[in-house]
Amino acid sequence: MSKQDLARLIEAADRLAAGGFTMDADWQAMHDICQRHEGEQPFDWGHALCHRIEGDDWNADYWYRRAGKRRGTGTMAEEWSAMRMELSAKI
Repeated sequence: MSKQDLARLIEAADRLAAGGFTMDADWQAMHDICQRHEGEQPFDWGHALCHRIEGDDWNADYWYRRAGKRRGTGTMAEEWSAMRMELSAKI
């Protein structure tokens, strides 16, 4: 995993957060990035967040397990804030 790819994930998720976590082009961009890096923990975690936003809890939980994480109980913004801190530390 390159730091540049991780930075792209963070940028895409920041745009998604700025738009209120809606299913739009920013969601699709983040989902596409995550799919290209399937099997890499940070991207699987991002993939989980995408499906949580989508409302597909079964699919989200699958990706959370693959990432070694659990679905958050707070808001999307709270989860993204915690994710962002952890992912930014890897850059």
